[in-house]
Amino acid sequence: MSNSIKLTSLETPGGGVDRIEPLLLPKLDGLYRRRAERLRQLADGHAMADYLDFAARVAEAQQHLLDTRPLPLMLAAGLAGRLGGDQPPLACTDLPRDPYWRQLLQGLLEQLLEGSTPLVQGTLADLRGTDASRLEILADALLAGDYARVGSGRALFLWAALSLYWTQLAAHLPASGKAGLGEQRQFCPVCASAPAASVVLGDAQGGLRYLHCSLCESRWHLVRVKCSNCEQTGQLDYWSLDSERAAIKAESCGDCHSYLKILYLGRDAQLEAIADDLASLALDAEVEREGFARSGVNPFLLPG
Repeated sequence: MSNSIKLTSLETPGGGVDRIEPLLLPKLDGLYRRRAERLRQLADGHAMADYLDFAARVAEAQQHLLDTRPLPLMLAAGLAGRLGGDQPPLACTDLPRDPYWRQLLQGLLEQLLEGSTPLVQGTLADLRGTDASRLEILADALLAGDYARVGSGRALFLWAALSLYWTQLAAHLPASGKAGLGEQRQFCPVCASAPAASVVLGDAQGGLRYLHCSLCESRWHLVRVKCSNCEQTGQLDYWSLDSERAAIKAESCGDCHSYLKILYLGRDAQLEAIADDLASLALDAEVEREGFARSGVNPFLLPG
């Protein structure tokens, strides 16, 4: 069953201050720079400081490529023709990939090679020596969720390049979202990927909850007090390591036994979905001890 949020040709928003935007496409300006800055900030004094600093380096490399090797205009030109169907227009397992994504991958590998640990350098060198056909096979497996076939070491760098590719495509979609009847909102209406986390916007934006896509960085609306995985409402619990007013919580569901983080931007405006989800793994550990499994995907925590 397809997502009940459909993408249509760009329309001028209408109707008043109470309008809820079903979909927020990614804004490219400084996207990865802000993530890198937040990761550096979170690394200070953190038990995972080394890995958070490394994740910041990956985000900085993504920003550099976004600035120096942006999406070719010809790839953005044909996006309008993908709108209006029942399936997400950039469905990650169906969209034909342009070789441009491999150029992004090679650029990432080149930037990260210097200064990395010997183990990481070995992975980077392995990927640099992998031929195009094999890279496409690995990308297919990764996007299909076959993480064991890819391996967690390679998956991080492949995902970083693929995400930079998909995020630029999503940002150039001449589209707006339209919420229809029905549910099925656990996957991104743009690329059909799983969310990394959900964010609750500040009070000035109505305190609305959006799921944040792990691949294309789009956000789509889902009402609060509803499981982001199975959409049931009867057995939800909220976990935090701090107080009731904590800025980061985990929403668990007793119906499907899954959980996903919620970041409350009204309580801390500096929160960044990917960075703060990564830096709050202590909360994951506590919720998983209670028997719940994570339903989302963080690019820096891919299994395999």
